[in-house]
Amino acid sequence: MNTLVRQGEARGVFGNYQIPPQFLDEVFSNAGKVNPQYESIYRQFMQFSKEDFKELNEHAKKSFFNQGITFSVYNDKAKGLERIFPFDLFPRIISAAEWARLEEGIIQRCVALNLFIQDIYSTKHILKDKVVPAELIFSSKNYMKEMLDIKPVAGVYNHISGTDLIKHSDGEYYVLEDNIRCPSGISYVLTNRVAMKRSLFQMFKEFNVSTVQEYPQELLATMQSVAPDGVVAPTYVVLTPGIFNSAYFEHAYLAHNMGIPLVEGRDLFVDNNFVYMKTINGPQKVDVVYRRVDDEFLDPMAFNPKSVLGVPGIMGAYRKGNVSLLNAPGTGFADDKAVYTYMPDIIRYYLDQDPILNNVKTYRCEKEDEYKYVMENMEKLVIKPVDESGGYGILIGDRASKEEISEFKILISQNRRKYIAQPIMSLSMHATFIEGEDCFEPRCVDLRTFTLLGKDRSFVLKGGLSRVALKKGSLIVNSSQGGGSKDTWVMKD
Repeated sequence: MNTLVRQGEARGVFGNYQIPPQFLDEVFSNAGKVNPQYESIYRQFMQFSKEDFKELNEHAKKSFFNQGITFSVYNDKAKGLERIFPFDLFPRIISAAEWARLEEGIIQRCVALNLFIQDIYSTKHILKDKVVPAELIFSSKNYMKEMLDIKPVAGVYNHISGTDLIKHSDGEYYVLEDNIRCPSGISYVLTNRVAMKRSLFQMFKEFNVSTVQEYPQELLATMQSVAPDGVVAPTYVVLTPGIFNSAYFEHAYLAHNMGIPLVEGRDLFVDNNFVYMKTINGPQKVDVVYRRVDDEFLDPMAFNPKSVLGVPGIMGAYRKGNVSLLNAPGTGFADDKAVYTYMPDIIRYYLDQDPILNNVKTYRCEKEDEYKYVMENMEKLVIKPVDESGGYGILIGDRASKEEISEFKILISQNRRKYIAQPIMSLSMHATFIEGEDCFEPRCVDLRTFTLLGKDRSFVLKGGLSRVALKKGSLIVNSSQGGGSKDTWVMKD
């Protein structure tokens, strides 16, 4: 990095900002000019001295502490340690026109995925037509034969989707992956906005920013739309694995904001293929469950018999149509990172449309020619397991040691189905306040969007979770790997 911001007036917290020439900086051009949609907010932030901004930053952290916004990391040495989620006050801005195109592409993708899941658990036309190889589906650990011929209300399986995107140095958005099991992060989107308003209210109200606070009610409306047929006044619950789950804060937050009970498996039981909740007034029938318990642990009678997190018999009630589950069990085979390589074909097959959003070039290690390429070019690639999340199990070739690359070659050779590889993409960068340096520096960002599908309705939140790789030079943005986040402003016309 050797290009300084040449505004002639750059000072304060931006005084030492350096633009990385090989990356796309969303705030500044390579010539050092502020991009038009950031001009107003930049001028206002530039008025802060370092001391002013440090004080504001501390105020924002207190806001998160007071809201109880925490997460835990499974591999922390201190098990159960709760952390405050790092937040950066300088927002990411997306224009209305840019967002409209993104939203169109996201809905297209989610609708195609839903049709794909429906087809796989019923007629399997796409396999018979050899558009997607059958062995790819049936070898996925997330394919659930227990879902065969189950027909959810309105044919909706992936009610809640989290689509991860990056903006590349060519200025185009690319989908990194689809998350349609239990995508998390929405609570941080909502609380980021609260922290932003509390810290910079006067500044915030000067901008015409789309709201994000309607999400809980949109989620509740989605749950209402897929209640079992004939139920007049449905009862809804959020099912959590409990307080030791890394996303427990989010489970509690959503339940509270929808005004519905947060329950654990032990709070529910099944009788005669109906689900009931234990209450002080006796059993209460439950009709719609937003479950944040993974498939494997959802029902010990159907899946893992050792699970104590789920509800025995709930799959039987689901099969009978007496309860709706969000998301449907068994959706995970469709967000397998190897299946991702077929998404353009899946969209064309079901919708007869060209994909609106780009896929990243992806190599499947179980294919002989692609495996050979990966093994010979690992230093140019990002290696990912197909069924992990949270940034775990990833190797970034140009930052890995020779020993790490050798270890990964062995891992891949032992289970080629489990790994894919992608070129090292140049994630866009965004001005981010770095504690300790007390100034803004460029950091890589991605974007998780949140989509709801229900009966005759779809909704994409105008905003999203912009995750930031706080470590200098890092491409890993996950909170579990030391990442932070920003408020994402989708501007109104």
